Amino acid sequence: MTAITADLIRAAHGFGAVASDSLLVEFLSLGALLELRSLEQPDALFLKYFDDDSGETAAYSYAQFSELVLRAATLLASRGLRAGDCFATLSHNHPIAAALLFAGWKLGLLVAPLNASEDDGRIAFVLRDADAKLIVAHPALRERACRITAGAAGDAPITQSVLTFEDLPASSDGKFVEGDCRRHPALIVYTSGTTGNPKGVALTQYNMMINAQGIATWHSLDASKRLMCVLPIHHVNGIVVTLVTTVMAGSAVMLNRGFKVSTFWRQLADERVAVVSVVPTILQFLYEANEDISCLDLSRFRYFICGAGTLPISLVEKFEARFGLSILHGYGLSETTAFTCTLPADLPQVARKHWLCNHGYPSIGTVFPHCEMAIHDAHGRGLPANERGEIVIRGHYIMDGYHHRTDANADAFKHGWFRSGDEGFFEIDEIGRAYYFITGRLKELINRGGVKYSPFEIEEVLLTIPGVKAGVAIAFENDWYGEEIGAYVVRDADSAISSHEIIKTCRVVLPFAKCPKVVVFGDDIPVTLTGKYQRLKLAHLFCDHLKTQFRE
Repeated sequence: MTAITADLIRAAHGFGAVASDSLLVEFLSLGALLELRSLEQPDALFLKYFDDDSGETAAYSYAQFSELVLRAATLLASRGLRAGDCFATLSHNHPIAAALLFAGWKLGLLVAPLNASEDDGRIAFVLRDADAKLIVAHPALRERACRITAGAAGDAPITQSVLTFEDLPASSDGKFVEGDCRRHPALIVYTSGTTGNPKGVALTQYNMMINAQGIATWHSLDASKRLMCVLPIHHVNGIVVTLVTTVMAGSAVMLNRGFKVSTFWRQLADERVAVVSVVPTILQFLYEANEDISCLDLSRFRYFICGAGTLPISLVEKFEARFGLSILHGYGLSETTAFTCTLPADLPQVARKHWLCNHGYPSIGTVFPHCEMAIHDAHGRGLPANERGEIVIRGHYIMDGYHHRTDANADAFKHGWFRSGDEGFFEIDEIGRAYYFITGRLKELINRGGVKYSPFEIEEVLLTIPGVKAGVAIAFENDWYGEEIGAYVVRDADSAISSHEIIKTCRVVLPFAKCPKVVVFGDDIPVTLTGKYQRLKLAHLFCDHLKTQFRE
């Protein structure tokens, strides 16, 4: 990392050279935080686990989970891992996978949670890039982990040893001495880009604690309010928003192996959950399932926190109308630890619906404490309200940087703020608060003849058309305008709507330039694990129209 880039990254953190007295969390480590909670409330429920595939359930008090963490730390320490070393986990959501995270942090280790749904080559890249000393895998994934570390034909073997959850000792060696680990690299998560190798986002223990503190404060979370986790805990949302925030709040988390439509509502009611963090695709699945929840006691449930993917206004309106439950839209990235802004939790319903539904895009809310957001032009200059530019962020949530990627760091921190790559704007409310909106990924904006269009605007129209279950707007190469606009549509099961009908309906609402010119039908839309549409993966479906001139 060059000196100039390091200075820019420090500037983006918002506190110069990061002296210890600049840190705004009193706990010296995540291990110390968990230990304090286990002493304060040893018998209080911390984690309850549900595996709908196997029927396995388990429950851990704070004291029991803390002991599980100590056992995991004993295993890691016995293999010679020391502060600063990296190890990887390979598992679906599981209590031991969660305990391994905290065990690593207790020892001052860097943890690289692997996404088991990725292909072997991608996982092998992550292991090499993170320099993981060993892997701890779910027993069902041991054979795969061994195959990956052995190396593909012609590749040098990856020398990490493979352990499984079954290798945890029956008891721990006792307490481990911990110092101030707040600035220790603690978590490395790899971005799920559509092309090329992923980038490793390096976060510190402080990043996670200060962000969890912000989340807990924003949503008034305490020991009386339970959370539910249906998102993977190899990603920052599952890790920070529901695991670390739960410990910070002294609350309890209902950890699911994965999201299941068939059990979601019943668990929400039976476990008296207050808040659940979801992505828009989960809301869509729940809406499509159309379960009758009128007999369930959801009196403890407050709202959904929704981020990561594209949240259409039409989905907000129909979901809330059907179920009578509220959605708080928010925004954050792996590079910013997790959420940096969310709609205020205390907004009256009328105001919340106003910011969600009356501006062409659902607002991602106002900025969290210890964080700043702005809209910049391409030269790093701030833009005023209602002007579109790049969303930039700085403050105590910002990552240490991309692992081994000085090139990417130089670009991401070019002007002393973290550049998100997302286009957006803000509006000011009557008391001077800035409400932010995201209009699309800068790389996914459709540049038709020099005029840029957000795919979100077009998708909102597609989703209002009867017979359209889901639809995305795609930029495809065209000799006449550089790029033209296509639509990839998934029809309802009983629909036979034609491309002509879809285009005709869009023309009623949209001007010709912004209207899709070609419609391609499919069975599903590729998404990242966090629910973001992968539009770039669909562009090749429109290649037959490179030379087509579309006339009004």
